[in-house]
Amino acid sequence: MIIRFANHMITENVQVFWAELQRGEFISDAAVAAGTYRKQGTRWVIANGGVRPRRGRDLKGRCLSFAEREEIGLLRAAGRSVRAIATHLDRSPSTISRELSRNRESGGGYRASSAHAMAYHRASRPKPAKLATNLVLRAKVEKDLEKKYSPEQISGRLLAEFPDDPEMRVSPETIYQSLYVQSRGALRRDLAVCLRTGRAVRRPSRKPGQRKNRIPNMINIVDRPAEVEDRAVPGNWEGDLIIGKQNQTAIGTLVERQTGYTLLLHLPDGYKPEQVRDVLAAKIKTLPQSLRLSLTWDQGPEMRDWKHVSIDAGIDIYFCDPHSPWQRGTNENTNGLLRQYFPKGTDLSVHSADDLDWVAQELNDRPRKRLAFNKPIELIGDLLLR
Repeated sequence: MIIRFANHMITENVQVFWAELQRGEFISDAAVAAGTYRKQGTRWVIANGGVRPRRGRDLKGRCLSFAEREEIGLLRAAGRSVRAIATHLDRSPSTISRELSRNRESGGGYRASSAHAMAYHRASRPKPAKLATNLVLRAKVEKDLEKKYSPEQISGRLLAEFPDDPEMRVSPETIYQSLYVQSRGALRRDLAVCLRTGRAVRRPSRKPGQRKNRIPNMINIVDRPAEVEDRAVPGNWEGDLIIGKQNQTAIGTLVERQTGYTLLLHLPDGYKPEQVRDVLAAKIKTLPQSLRLSLTWDQGPEMRDWKHVSIDAGIDIYFCDPHSPWQRGTNENTNGLLRQYFPKGTDLSVHSADDLDWVAQELNDRPRKRLAFNKPIELIGDLLLR
């Protein structure tokens, strides 16, 4: 059987990710802490049904880590002896010798990825779930779930109905894990909709105030001046990011509400809050003061440092309601036009600042029906010279 390496086998990283989630971090932040990206973190959550895996949770340093196996591979390729490798890693020579003999490839060589995959597979000793082996108990639990009983009610009722039969007992947690965790999926996954929440993925329970706010002390769009809504005065902007391949790259977009004039932010190194903060403030400061009235953005974590931008660039910043893109309709429409130049699923970091300026210039020179087929640059041109 061919055993293939996968990222979820690096338990020292996976457990960091789950620990961050339990501390109240968002998936994107937890993924960064684990050295990966948001989509990979989402895959881990879905694969485990939102339940933190047990493997590697309380590592005591007895097992070799993936990083140590990489060191062994490099040192072995350099011709170092078993004892030299053991000294370098502060491990017993017998541990290194055993590793090289057990987890070598069929050709006799040693690679960290294949060695780690073989060790991971060998260490897997899954205990059969009680609901998978006891068919009578499983049928009873499934029947009660269909009646919309909670796992706690099922567990308590079993104890009342079968007080003298220990085989007809199951804990609420076992029921939850059998529903959510693929490897323990003794119960039908579709029964998860019978739970009160109806969720297909379990979500961590957090204490009040544990989960940090993405954007501290933000000012909601309801507090935005009424004159911004009717587009009577130029200088009110809408902003957002368009995201590239695997959520690794982005380009910032700014659109003036009255004229549709567009500016693009060059973010070659990523779109963390501190990166967006500096680029956004610098771009806004290229505008005359008369065109720096307000900026409306969605509640993305990249705007964590919005106060710094507001003070540095001298502009009021407001935030839309969650999942309400129509509150930035001009910006959403412009982002759709920009996808002609920056297709979804592509690496946006390959575009230089000059490339972005050229795209913005072409877009601003395009006539718009909303503007009676005038061009944005024609309507805002005089104001930019003030």
